[in-house]
Parts: sequence; structure tokens; C-alpha cells
Amino acid sequence: MSNLKNFLFTSESVSEGHPDKVSDRISDMVVDNYLLGDPFSRVACETLTTTNKIVLAGEVRGPEIKQEKLIQKVRDCIKDIGYDQEGFTWREATKIESHLHSQSSDIAMGVDSSGNKDEGAGDQGIMFGYACNETEELMPAPIHYSHKILKLMAEDRKSGKLKNIEPDSKSQVTFEYVDGKPTKVKSVVISSQHSPDVDQEKVRELLRPYMLKSIPEKFLKDFNEDELYVNPTGNFVIGGPDGDCGLTGRKIIVDTYGGAAPHGGGAFSGKDPTKVDRSAAYAARYIAKNIVASKIADKCLIQLAYVIGVSKPLSIYVDLFDNDLDKNKFILEKILKNFDLSPRGIREMLVLNKPIYEKTAAYGHFGRIPEDNGSFSWEKTDKKDIFSK
Repeated sequence: MSNLKNFLFTSESVSEGHPDKVSDRISDMVVDNYLLGDPFSRVACETLTTTNKIVLAGEVRGPEIKQEKLIQKVRDCIKDIGYDQEGFTWREATKIESHLHSQSSDIAMGVDSSGNKDEGAGDQGIMFGYACNETEELMPAPIHYSHKILKLMAEDRKSGKLKNIEPDSKSQVTFEYVDGKPTKVKSVVISSQHSPDVDQEKVRELLRPYMLKSIPEKFLKDFNEDELYVNPTGNFVIGGPDGDCGLTGRKIIVDTYGGAAPHGGGAFSGKDPTKVDRSAAYAARYIAKNIVASKIADKCLIQLAYVIGVSKPLSIYVDLFDNDLDKNKFILEKILKNFDLSPRGIREMLVLNKPIYEKTAAYGHFGRIPEDNGSFSWEKTDKKDIFSK
């Protein structure tokens, strides 16, 4: 975000039933299944979803996984999301093709460790991590509440509490910022696929409570109900991959900070943790979150840069948004001294060689609760004391 003090800022989220998120989920399921068989598997899996068709493509190196088993797991993903429609279903009517093949030996040679050479980055690129104190989770408010609306809707839809609402949904929340802080919600958009049995008035009645449940009352005290837009195009019966083709890696802003921070351009889903697009973005978030949790800064942006085959980052950039050069220097020294940001160092620090990725595929990779099985380990604030002056 810029140095403006008073402004409106908007972020969007999409549900697990959005075509691109269906693709992300399937790609991450593939990653998890290879890591389950061998924690050091290499996976780069892309998924395309469209009307009654799913195509997997990419490169793998790891255990032998039978094609039928993988295809059944794809169907399990679709069933769990909730698709059993004429144009897209977990049943046999949806055809599934897998075109996964062995990883290139040229890439493997550059990335593998050998002799005195440590494991190199899986590709060149830049990755960003960000944290701010706008929410308890140290996430920007617009993206945090956009995710929350859809997550609560999905939970109630799957439990049967929310009826006539189908899996494909989007949300968008606009906040008014005063003196750089979110003060109130100006508008909310919720678009959701629904059954043909309900009209738009009923859809609004069904979905309005999720705005009220998700966003704290203090941000809604002057909210104008005319600024709640529910299915603004009207009918939304045909949705999901039947309505729109889905691809892995097309929702990178939804996956991160909702546009409140820069993005290096690399997607996360479908990639094993040797791919710095994923692991270094997690490490950058981990460091930024611990810096803000230490209360040394209200917000923090970190950039890491890598080149294929080289283990150490080419550069580390830190911005605390307060023009305090001494503090910036102090933070940078602490990062260099306390964090091994080589691909191997990141994987060991955050214990990333585990099948923990399928659940990252919807509602954001950041601002989530770390779990006992190692999921979302990059959301821990166990290093904040390092940065306390």
C-alpha cells in the first residue's frame, strides 16, 4: 500500500468451489500424495477443470502412484467440495486424464545437492512476505474478512445448515482507512451459485447473515445496506468448472494479501517445498509476522530473491514503513543471524516436507491457525523475541 493516510481499499476472495480453486485443490492433493510416499518427492502439477473434464499435467519424481488411485483421489476432492451437478460431478460422468511425467534431468541436476553443493533453489524468482496489525491474525482486514465470509458459508453448506447455495462463490470487502487504519466497511459483495429453487431475494436473505457473522460490529456500525451487493448480475445457477474453465495458480492475490502487498508472481499450489515460489513466500511471511508480533513495527514487508541452482537468496529486502534506518538495519541483521533462508533451511525450519498442502488451497495460505500436524507452521509467532529490542 502507498503512504496515503485516508483511502478506500478492497480485496476479494473466492470459495473452494471456484473453478480455479478446484484446480488448486487437486494440484495440492497430488503434492500431498507424493510427499506421503516420499517426503523428498518433487512435484509440479497443473490442473485444468472444465465441463465434465479434468486434466492433470506436470512433472514428478517420487514414489510410484497408480493412475487409478490418483484419479479416485481427484473424485474425492470434487465430492468433498460438493459438486454433483449435470455439468460437473465427482461421478464417472466427469472424465479425468493424467499427463504427469518424470521431472527433467536438467532441472534435477541444478536443484539437487551433491558433494559440497547444497540443494539449490528450484527456480529463479522473487517472493514477498507481509504482516500488519490490522487483525489478530496480523493480516490486512479486507482480505481477512473476505475469506471469513466464504469459509463460514462453506462450513454451513457442507453441514446442511445452509441450503440452496452451491459451491461456487466469491466475496469482496471494501474498507475505509483513516490515518492508515481500517475504520469501517464501505461495501460488501457476495456472489454465490444457487439452486434454481430460490430467487435473488431469498439468496440475499440466506447470505446476509454471513457478512454480519464475519465482520466485527465496530466496522459495520454505519453500514449502508444498499452497499451490500448479493449476486449483482442476477441469476447464478450455472457455476463452477461448468460455467468457467479453472486452472491452477490463477488466484495468487486471493492466496496472499489481497493486493495490500506486492506479489512476486509465482503461484503456490501444485508445487513441492523445494520450489521457492512456495517455500520462500512462506518463510518471508513467517519472518514478517514475527517482526510485527514483536511490536517493533505495525507492518512489515520482506522480499527474497533466488536463482535456480543456488542455495542462498541473492537479496533480502525489509520495509517497516516508518523510515527508521537504524531499526531496519537491526531487523536485517537479526534475520541474517537467525534464519537459514536456503531452500533446505526453510524446509527444515518450517518442517515443510509433509503432506500439509491440500488445505492451503482455499481461503488463503496466510492468516490461518497453525495445526498439530504441521499445517500452517509459517503462521507461528515463536520467533518474535528475536526482534524485541
